[in-house]
Amino acid sequence: MGGWESPSHWLVIAILVIALFGYKKLPDAARSVGRSLRIFKTEVKGMSEDDKARDAAKEAERDQRSDSAGAAAVAPPVAVPPVAVPPVAVAPAPPAVQQPAAPPVMPLPPTPDVDSVRATNSRSVSGE
Repeated sequence: MGGWESPSHWLVIAILVIALFGYKKLPDAARSVGRSLRIFKTEVKGMSEDDKARDAAKEAERDQRSDSAGAAAVAPPVAVPPVAVPPVAVAPAPPAVQQPAAPPVMPLPPTPDVDSVRATNSRSVSGE
């Protein structure tokens, strides 16, 4: 036996796939597999672009750190004396306004009994 390299093995597998899934569903299945692979390919490409952008940002940050470390060694920072700020007068808060009390809640009228409603409806239908 030659393994899976033999064309007869592939033929048997193709016949089984057609028998299991039907010839009408195979083009739709192939189309959806193709779409899925295309989406997967674009996502992988996007991930690699994200990796490149992240690496470039890290490299720029390293360059900035090395530049700022070199600049700090050349010129020490200049001390600036603090500036006195005059105090600001704060206006007193306005007195709190008391909200009026909520109106009293009126109780709802009692609901009619279901049997009395049925009796009233049956009298009106019968013409009494």
